[in-house]
Amino acid sequence: MKANTTTIQGILSIGALVCILIGFFNLLSPEINEFLYQRLFYILIGASFFVQAPTLTNKNFIYPMYAAAALCIIGAFMRPDSQLEVIKTIGLFAGVLLSIFSRPRMTKQQ
Repeated sequence: MKANTTTIQGILSIGALVCILIGFFNLLSPEINEFLYQRLFYILIGASFFVQAPTLTNKNFIYPMYAAAALCIIGAFMRPDSQLEVIKTIGLFAGVLLSIFSRPRMTKQQ
């Protein structure tokens, strides 16, 4: 199950990276770039956080990671002129921080 989770998360992350690169460099029409850069990217990142949540080593971070995933996905569906659209960015940063701080600590081998 761990291998499947890692594979799914990798596919979602690569898809998100492709979306952000295409949108950043304006490789397609403005409408498609906007969709990839402002919507699909956050949906894929939110899905990746959702898949990652049960695998976190610090069990106190599982529900906050689900919340970060929800913020990314919900924010992606908000109108671009909405002041609440910023929640997708908050979800992104929260998910990244939770991922970093939940990693197992490396111990020095002597």
